[in-house]
Amino acid sequence: MELITIHKFSKLIGKTPQTLRNWDKSGLLKPSYVGKSGFRYYTKGQINQVFGIKEVVPKIIIGYCRVSSNKQKDDLIRQVENMQTYLNAGGQPYEIISDIGSGINYNNKGLQQLIERINNDEVSKVVVLYKDRLLRFGFELVQRIASLHGCEIEIITSEDKSKQQELVEDLIQIITVFSCRLYGQRANSAKKLIQELINAESD
Repeated sequence: MELITIHKFSKLIGKTPQTLRNWDKSGLLKPSYVGKSGFRYYTKGQINQVFGIKEVVPKIIIGYCRVSSNKQKDDLIRQVENMQTYLNAGGQPYEIISDIGSGINYNNKGLQQLIERINNDEVSKVVVLYKDRLLRFGFELVQRIASLHGCEIEIITSEDKSKQQELVEDLIQIITVFSCRLYGQRANSAKKLIQELINAESD
């Protein structure tokens, strides 16, 4: 039986010698033989064992902040500051992901990153200031996906809005997104409709 040194074995499997030492201590992968001097040795048969090992990645809390346009950057800064204050009080490691984009755009860069990390089992909790900061439509779907990966979604503030207010805000978001694809008279008509909805909500 051929014994392979830790340094040679680490190159064969694409890991560092320190990773192998950590695996030994945690019991994930024990060396086949340990010499009197403490040197670890492995066998070729353990290579297949390595590729069956799933490393445990510590999960983290992620605070997600979003605004709809560049004009709201000041609001985004305040969101991030409030999120930091809230998460610092919890005393747990965290990261903050921020987005500038519509709440009905599923291709926002930050949102895509967040969902990918949830899918990779890297997130223990997602924290948002308001429910619609995550998504205006589809929140329950993302919440369900998160729960399947042991991730909780926490909403800090519950806004007391009427059904009419929520409907108007949703319509404004939808028309805003589609009006960006229009030109000329149709674009002007869409903008006029948006303003009428905003005025109606104010009244």
